[in-house]
Amino acid sequence: MSSSVRAGRALLAARAVAAAHGVAAGEARVLRDGVNVVVHLAPAPVVARVATLTPLLRPAPLRSLTREVALAGALAAAGAPVVPPSDLLPPGPHRYAGLELSFWRHVEVLPVAPSPGEVGAALAGLHDHLAVLPVTGSPLDTPLDDLTRFLALGHAWGAAPERLELLAARLEELRPQVGGDVVALHGDAHPGNLLATPDGWRWTDLEDTCPGPRAWDLACLRATTRLDGRAAVDVYPGAPADEDLAPWLELRRLHAAAWTLAVATGHPELRPAADDRMAASLQASGSAGSR
Repeated sequence: MSSSVRAGRALLAARAVAAAHGVAAGEARVLRDGVNVVVHLAPAPVVARVATLTPLLRPAPLRSLTREVALAGALAAAGAPVVPPSDLLPPGPHRYAGLELSFWRHVEVLPVAPSPGEVGAALAGLHDHLAVLPVTGSPLDTPLDDLTRFLALGHAWGAAPERLELLAARLEELRPQVGGDVVALHGDAHPGNLLATPDGWRWTDLEDTCPGPRAWDLACLRATTRLDGRAAVDVYPGAPADEDLAPWLELRRLHAAAWTLAVATGHPELRPAADDRMAASLQASGSAGSR
């Protein structure tokens, strides 16, 4: 399915569900087409996130959307710095014409990128709020379940059998290495998910939330290429060394590579980079496993 068709379906679904709840969106427009299609339902201060490519690795109904809405709602109610679910209509998740979607409050996003220190401090603050929330699910079930599904389906997306075999072997070796105290996590805590708003920094995109050790969120931050991830982690209280984060960093690389290859089925222009990323991740994993 082409990007334009995918975005058109998402726009139709978002407008239809909004209209069914009395929200007019005559100026609705697509903001972004990635794993999800993000729609601003203008003139209403509502943003829809429509899961168009997410079902490639996550079977319906999408556990990730249900978790995200519930967690963001609880955090917002506690005063945490997050983009809250919409208060103009039920945030969902909803289902329309085979698509699942959720609704969020529209916030003004300023064209400012966070510094390493700002991201590290913001993650520590978010973790303080997350620490008092209940935990549901199995430790790191989001990345582990995604990778398990990728192993079953990756051949259909062009993943070579020998790469899938190596991935399966490394995943089994990693499972016992990524244990620890289990708390609620953001799940995808990189700088691109921290927005500058007139009211300060706000975390968004909690779709990958899962229970697990905080080392997973720190690995997501450490692995970023958007800024100096090491400098960002160093701001975090009791910051772990790279050696201590090693298994979580490896799991992060493999998880990101699997998603990149899956998403390339909807964005063919990403395929060469996706192949390279998977090869590099598995090569690094092979080196780690030989030590």
